[in-house]
Amino acid sequence: MKLQFFKYQGTGNDFVMIDNRQETFPKSNTKLVAFLCDRKFGIGADGLILLENDGASDFKMVYYNSDGNQSSMCGNGGRCLVAFANHLEVIKGETTFIAVDGLHHASITGDMVSLQMQDVSEINEKEHYDFLNTGSPHHVQIVSNLQDLDVSKEGKKLRYGIYGKEGSNINFVQQEDQAVFSVRTYERGVEDETLSCGTGVTAVALAMHNSGKTQSNQVAIGTLGGELQVKFNKTKEGYKEIFLIGPAKLVFKGEIDVEP
Repeated sequence: MKLQFFKYQGTGNDFVMIDNRQETFPKSNTKLVAFLCDRKFGIGADGLILLENDGASDFKMVYYNSDGNQSSMCGNGGRCLVAFANHLEVIKGETTFIAVDGLHHASITGDMVSLQMQDVSEINEKEHYDFLNTGSPHHVQIVSNLQDLDVSKEGKKLRYGIYGKEGSNINFVQQEDQAVFSVRTYERGVEDETLSCGTGVTAVALAMHNSGKTQSNQVAIGTLGGELQVKFNKTKEGYKEIFLIGPAKLVFKGEIDVEP
């Protein structure tokens, strides 16, 4: 069976995109998803995303980690899916779509996608780190040696050591300026460092504001794959009107032979 696919990336976080509006993709085949995401034997990606029909919104996002399992919200994946939907002319410029964590509003101008994330009402402040959920669970920890840190090794320790089998994404952060931070992220499901993580960048911005490291409600976050912006409003109920902003680009498209 020939499968048509599109490859997108958002600040180096890359995804296999499939138009599944005809519901032909075998969604329970975890081995197939893992094969398609494999960088040596398949297409290669941090995750796979299906674009599907939805009765109440413009489309539905179904997200898989590269291990083949469906997972929680992916911010960069959501931004890339908006660009994909715009390419397919499912939307024109603005959209509302459904993901595993609920409805999202987004807009696209050129390659730049602004994606509204879910409100965050709780940030758990620990002695050496913060924990919060921005659609996916995130551990946020400030370090002083970010460039030299073995993120894969140290991230794996925390991912399993603190959070067990279910796990959490682990973000190591360094402050560069008043409203500028750098982050490197270990992602569960990928089980390694990725070039960028959208829900992680969002978590970093909110945690840094909540802890008083920045007073700004617009924060620039540098990842290994490029820069993202996070805008938000702080209210008595928590953080609202949270937007993740950055580029999302088509890399290539093609067909691959797969077993039905």
